[in-house]
Amino acid sequence: MHPIKVIVADDSALMRREIKNILESDPEIEVVAVGRNGEDAVRLTQEHEPDVVALDINMPVMDGLTALQHIMMQAPRPVVMVSSLTQEGALTTYEALELGAVDFVGKPGGTISREIGKIADEIIYKIKAAAGANKSRLGRFRPHRRDNKAAVRKRRKSSQRGRAEGKIVVIGQSTGGPNTIMDILPAFPEDFGAPVIIIQHMPASFTPSFAQRLDKYCAFPFKEAARADVILPGHGYLAPGDMHMALAPRGLGRSGALTRLSPEPVSTLHRPSVDVTMMSALELYGGKNVIGVLLTGMGSDGASAMAAIREAGGHTIAESEETCIVFGMPREAIARGGAEFVLPSYEIGEKIVELVQES
Repeated sequence: MHPIKVIVADDSALMRREIKNILESDPEIEVVAVGRNGEDAVRLTQEHEPDVVALDINMPVMDGLTALQHIMMQAPRPVVMVSSLTQEGALTTYEALELGAVDFVGKPGGTISREIGKIADEIIYKIKAAAGANKSRLGRFRPHRRDNKAAVRKRRKSSQRGRAEGKIVVIGQSTGGPNTIMDILPAFPEDFGAPVIIIQHMPASFTPSFAQRLDKYCAFPFKEAARADVILPGHGYLAPGDMHMALAPRGLGRSGALTRLSPEPVSTLHRPSVDVTMMSALELYGGKNVIGVLLTGMGSDGASAMAAIREAGGHTIAESEETCIVFGMPREAIARGGAEFVLPSYEIGEKIVELVQES
């Protein structure tokens, strides 16, 4: 088996050395070249034809976003952006994802991070996930339509208002998820009638900005979940980074659910975990009222819960290999019998609406 060939581009000599050392600590990865700026990254990509490019965002001569666009136009391949864990870094990272980056890694402690070793496992994991990306999906990304909420509401209006009482939609996603979910949200009408929960594997410093972006593309309100939020129909909630999100009854005979955030269990590979949220929704709402959706991502998070939801009489949808950036999580759900429907991302939104509105 050939090692995964990687190019690393960063304007900091320290970062180039540290990231190279981290990657090459895994025998399955080989760093074939390093570059100091985006121009180097584009040239080295053409020369070495790597499996993955690890690309810093803020670089002289040519920045990471510009280099990303050149790579996607000239020789598309998986790119993982390496950015700082700041508000500005988050916004730029989402722009990179729209331009075709597969995933991102947040540097702890700033652009020149002396704490990069703390996320060594994450860097290796994401580079390996990127290496397994669906190459046919690379280079086909386009910036999403930036409609304001009024325009979305005008375009999307349900004719079956009020038939979704008691149902809940839980969507799990990982690598490639921030882009893929934008194929789905615009299908939801303003009077959707069911709460929507999204679990994305993402650090805590990025989830507030991601929730704001989800809100822009959704006809109903979307927010990052906080402790003890009341789960309301026709509202969206993003699980915060670095915390598991479960649902609990409101108590005192009141209907609905409250969010419960906790670092427990610590045994899961991901936090937030799709399995944790889906299983709590299943326990609280009952099988027939839960619609579980599993989108692109590496690993198996959510697969067990999808099987449990389907077995309990709920509806489940797995994204098909056709549109998945990484066909890992959906494939596991399908293999375990947890996928009632297997659909490309562009059909999932309408199917969710159909399932929510059915009697």
